[in-house]
Amino acid sequence: MLIDVVRPEIPPLAAESKLPALYQQAAFASSGALLCYGASQKQIGRRTAYFVDRLLRGARPADLPVEQPILFELTVNLKTAAELGVKIPDTLLVQADRVIE
Repeated sequence: MLIDVVRPEIPPLAAESKLPALYQQAAFASSGALLCYGASQKQIGRRTAYFVDRLLRGARPADLPVEQPILFELTVNLKTAAELGVKIPDTLLVQADRVIE
């Protein structure tokens, strides 16, 4: 996917402009994103495997339910916060699934 190619470039561009940015995928955190909040990619992968299995066993696509994610993950990058001069509230840090220091 194109986003995978340009992912490492996006957070640094936001940081250069002193823009605190929120991203949808936790993968952006390793590139310097301030906050990432989105559906758990691990859970989406598991559910995808479940549906592929059902289809390969002969289920009709029209008979499969439409699902929405039920597990979301919050990642906070304190290193980026310090570079931007942003104070992350302790209440948010306590709720974070992953904190990058």
